[in-house]
Amino acid sequence: MAQVPLTFLDALAVRTWCGGALRALGRAREEIDAINVYPVADGDTGTNLYLTMESAAAAVEAVFAGYETGAGRPSLADAVRAMAHGALIGARGNSGTILAQLLRGMSQVLAASDGGTAPIDGARLLLALRHAADSAHEAVAHPVEGTVLTVASAAADAAERAGDDCGAVARAAHAGARTALAETPRQLAVLGRAGVVDAGGRGLVAVLGALVEAVTGEAVEETAVAPALPAAPSTAPAPASASGASASASASVSGETCPESAAPGGPAYEVIYLLEAGDAAVARLRERLDALGDSLVVVGGDGLWNVHVHVDDAGAAVEAGVEAGRPYRIRITHFAAGDVHTGGARPARERVQRAVVAVVPGEGLAGLYAEAGATTVLARPGEPPASGELTEALRRAHAREVVLLPNDAELRHTAAAAAEQARAEGIRVALIPTRSAVQGIAALAVHEPDRRFDEDVVQMTSAAGATRHAEVVVAERQSWTTAGICQAGDVLGLIDGDVAVIGPDLTATAETVLDRMLQAGGELVTLVVGDETPEEVADRLESRVRESYLAVDTVVYRGGRQGSLLLIGVE
Repeated sequence: MAQVPLTFLDALAVRTWCGGALRALGRAREEIDAINVYPVADGDTGTNLYLTMESAAAAVEAVFAGYETGAGRPSLADAVRAMAHGALIGARGNSGTILAQLLRGMSQVLAASDGGTAPIDGARLLLALRHAADSAHEAVAHPVEGTVLTVASAAADAAERAGDDCGAVARAAHAGARTALAETPRQLAVLGRAGVVDAGGRGLVAVLGALVEAVTGEAVEETAVAPALPAAPSTAPAPASASGASASASASVSGETCPESAAPGGPAYEVIYLLEAGDAAVARLRERLDALGDSLVVVGGDGLWNVHVHVDDAGAAVEAGVEAGRPYRIRITHFAAGDVHTGGARPARERVQRAVVAVVPGEGLAGLYAEAGATTVLARPGEPPASGELTEALRRAHAREVVLLPNDAELRHTAAAAAEQARAEGIRVALIPTRSAVQGIAALAVHEPDRRFDEDVVQMTSAAGATRHAEVVVAERQSWTTAGICQAGDVLGLIDGDVAVIGPDLTATAETVLDRMLQAGGELVTLVVGDETPEEVADRLESRVRESYLAVDTVVYRGGRQGSLLLIGVE
């Protein structure tokens, strides 16, 4: 039932808005995925928008939950800042990152009004919509008409003619966005050829529709995904003028800038991570990533950023983040041939036959696994992935058959739960119980996608099982172990999960561990060196293998911040 329009926007309305936007995107998710042809036809814009909004809504709910045990309720500033932060840390893909930037731009205006404690009227909501659109345009290196940026600007333009009532402003913004969305096939050639509207713009219309419902109680008409008018695309879309990111809403986006990015032969990997870094370091990172690939999106500020890029060298993209600051929540997806960059020549979201999903403990291994064709989930020390994160990775692999490598004995139940969920969604999943990343490397080395699924799983399982694994760590406190009592600061060598060696010196302990493993024989030693491990340790171990075990080869990888000083595999 329609309610009397509100003249203000408060924290409760923001909560209602986020929940409504999440439901609206959930209803439209598959439709938006199906019309996703720009900047790449990877069929995931609806999913990315939904996941981004889900993170924003969860952050707002957490703020309200924090007040349930005490008196009062969150202020408007509390709610909108949580919304913006949640969207930033949960932003997925180009579309989700731009949505996060729009929400961030709105929150900066809304939180600044009277210290963020007073409700917002229509005039302030208008300013928030305008700042959101402007900051998103400023964030784009070479904006193109016919994208979500065009729809956001049209929404703000329309809202300027609505007056001071929040409901009227929200309704005008939504109507302006709908009109602009219908025109996108005329403005962007790739949309016109496909006969669809812009997918990101379609999602923004759903979000603005939820805003209308939050402040008026009025249900809005669902937006059709087909263009309202026959498409007559121009051959040269006119770029909107924008340059330089604002200090308050710093971001850089190149994925929305070039229609040619949807052409065949694009980069092979999608790399996404959160990054803790300063402004100067991020400015250098943008330049480096822009040279490495396309679809670059770097959004955020105040020391926290969300980085998204499509590249051929996934390891280089991650290493660039390591040099800039502290990257985490790293996700690397291998685009299978024909799965993206096809310009809409095939139905959206076509699955490849087989893929591998692997949990990895460090940035360096994430790049290594991705180069071997795996979709990766990063597990930082003390931050193991949840089953939902693994399930999402299984979906991101876009395959009918998936081999899952947890690479950690403690993740076996989590991985099993994720595999069951994926199976319920029609994905055939084989869980290989790898207990270490070196076992995963061995399994991946014998993976052959063209082989029968069962045979491939057997060969990968056999290779993993034939690989003994060890790790070298530093004891954090005194404790009892299978090798005796250790003190804080002692170097521990764990073989197949059990403490086998306790020593005061890293190199000597690692040599002892390696000798014990090779006593049972072996043909190949794999060393994965952590960031905190001195270079000479790996050199010394390589020399020892050469001198003492003539028929054994050695390969060394840089694991990054992997928790362990050293991982050792012997197969």
